[in-house]
Amino acid sequence: MDVKKLSIPHLAHQHARPFFELEKHILDNQVKIEGWFREAWQTQPPLFTSSVDLRNAGFKLGSVDANVFPAGFNNLNPDFFPFCILAAKQFLNDYYPHCKNIVIIPENHTRNMHYYQSVATLKQIIEKAGYEVRVGSTLLEDEPIEVALENNETLTLHPIKRIDNKLTVGDFIPCLVILNNDLSEGVPPLLQALEQPIEPDTILGWSIRSKTQHCIFYQKICENFAKLINIDVWQICPLFTDHQQIDFIKREGIDALIEKADSLLTQIQHKYHQYNIEFSPFVVIKADAGTYGMGVMPIHDPKQLKTLNRKQRMSMSVRKGGQSVDRVIIQEGIPTFETIGIHHNVAEPVVYMLGQHVIGGFYRVHQARDIFENLNSPGMHFEKLSFAACCNNPDNRLSPHEAQNQFYVYSVIARLAALAISYEKTALLQEYKT
Repeated sequence: MDVKKLSIPHLAHQHARPFFELEKHILDNQVKIEGWFREAWQTQPPLFTSSVDLRNAGFKLGSVDANVFPAGFNNLNPDFFPFCILAAKQFLNDYYPHCKNIVIIPENHTRNMHYYQSVATLKQIIEKAGYEVRVGSTLLEDEPIEVALENNETLTLHPIKRIDNKLTVGDFIPCLVILNNDLSEGVPPLLQALEQPIEPDTILGWSIRSKTQHCIFYQKICENFAKLINIDVWQICPLFTDHQQIDFIKREGIDALIEKADSLLTQIQHKYHQYNIEFSPFVVIKADAGTYGMGVMPIHDPKQLKTLNRKQRMSMSVRKGGQSVDRVIIQEGIPTFETIGIHHNVAEPVVYMLGQHVIGGFYRVHQARDIFENLNSPGMHFEKLSFAACCNNPDNRLSPHEAQNQFYVYSVIARLAALAISYEKTALLQEYKT
């Protein structure tokens, strides 16, 4: 496939120039940037799996969410699986050199075929890197089951047993546990105090992790990166604040939330004036923990929070696993000015990593959402793109909007977010495991 001929989503013309200026600046500093990342990963080991949601407004490009236990590996372009296999092999050889047997522990999605398709893809990548792999299930007690996948394929789920401080799958004893479960409901006893290493660490489950803490580390890393290449950190980092002790059902803490949202909107408007951006700022209020796009609401006027109907308050009060929401992050909204197709459906890039390497990505597309809204919601679909071929070979001699340059910029922002997760892990381990 000729990566220079790829059709990529259209960036609205009036917002393209500032992005192309940022793109050129990053490309001009590529050697410095890659050296900086190389040194960073030497002191902060990466996670095995991660994915990053980006938003591109032209005048601003930033990470808006970072996932440690991503689904969606089946949405990556299969043409570039050789790169995925090499990335997996390098990570496992570097950090678990004596490992031979691996068990993957997925979410308990007993009816979600698309999710199990992702698990099967991850299993295939690890197997082709040279490892024996089983997929375990915490729901099964005695016999394995077959899950039907696409193309008449199946995935075998095996019951997991714990003997002393080791997990076993029948006679199969894994050296390493690969976790693909975000632990929204907490770390089960099965996974506590194991002798076998778990990757990514259970400390990064959503029962412990917070989006606010991630954003704090992401901001610090972006500040260092911005100094490195002499840009305004605001161009790549959303402003944010947090709010605790909120109860949307009882309407408790709403007034304080309105004040914080209004203050953040004022800060954003100041930056808009600085850059002559003729656009109305907005914020996104999110549950401070959790995924699957639950508990997310864009707000243009904080007074909207006074008049939320019951359905809106219910949607903001519960996150994945039925866990209640009592704290939120208020994040600067980044509109997406990327559209795809003849109907100009809004799109946002999602970038996947294995270890320190970007292995691919896709565009999340939604026909029924606008440029302000959360696209991670029912009705979305995915456009597979060749990120892996493009993201590590930019060429500033090419004209603007060439895939390999645009995706290289996306890979840089995604790696900043992945580095932030690594710092999160270090901080959480110091806090909870000392």
